[in-house]
Amino acid sequence: MKMTADIAQYVEIAHELAEISQPIIQRYFRTPLAVDNKDDGTPVTMADCAAELAMRDHLTKFYPAHGIYGEEYGSSKLDHNPLWVLDPIDGTAAFSTGLPVFGTLIAALWDHRPLVGLINQPIMGERWVGCQGEASKLNRTKISTRKTANLAAAILYTTTPDMFTTPADKQAFDRVQQAVRFRRFGGDCYAYGLLASGFIDLVVESGLKPYDFLALVPIIEGAGGIITDWQGQPLSVKSGPNVVATATKSLHDQALSLLNP
Repeated sequence: MKMTADIAQYVEIAHELAEISQPIIQRYFRTPLAVDNKDDGTPVTMADCAAELAMRDHLTKFYPAHGIYGEEYGSSKLDHNPLWVLDPIDGTAAFSTGLPVFGTLIAALWDHRPLVGLINQPIMGERWVGCQGEASKLNRTKISTRKTANLAAAILYTTTPDMFTTPADKQAFDRVQQAVRFRRFGGDCYAYGLLASGFIDLVVESGLKPYDFLALVPIIEGAGGIITDWQGQPLSVKSGPNVVATATKSLHDQALSLLNP
């Protein structure tokens, strides 16, 4: 594999997919839209489905040898390299209520590990991109995480406390939130973009699927942060459901010690 050339190509394909999905999502945003619940209880709309189908059609037409793993329509050629992991609207609940803090997540994996990640916020015109070996960017400007060293000074985000469904996970999150400066709820993938951009310090979440976090890995790491599971293991297509992302290694070490006392 020609790593440098291929990664550059995958970045361009990720932008292509973002450009394809963006007008579809814009068209449906803040319009009367039915919200259905999938078998796992998570919401889905016509916008989710239409955006993913458009991205899948593009990959199938122009890159037929590539694999695809999408939230709404499952996997195709799951053992192929590269494997594209797609979440057309990460934060469907926010999208369906008119809150513009959702995003389209696009990741390119090689041997099930993320090489390229993109978060596209189509309403506010913000696009985070990360790729292995390079600094992450927001709208083509390099970004970096804050250098917060201690949890006592850290700002913590999680999408909702309701995502911690087991007593053990609730207790683990409670230990972390009690140690930080203050916490905020909401954001979905947008919170990870804020972390990579240096505005917050820590995201702790549970109940995630691979399409919820794989695109975030190159972005967080390329900005100087760390993102793993709660045991500190690297994230892959086989990982989940618990994820912790931090601005610094010091914060990561402290968070892991509280998540796994």
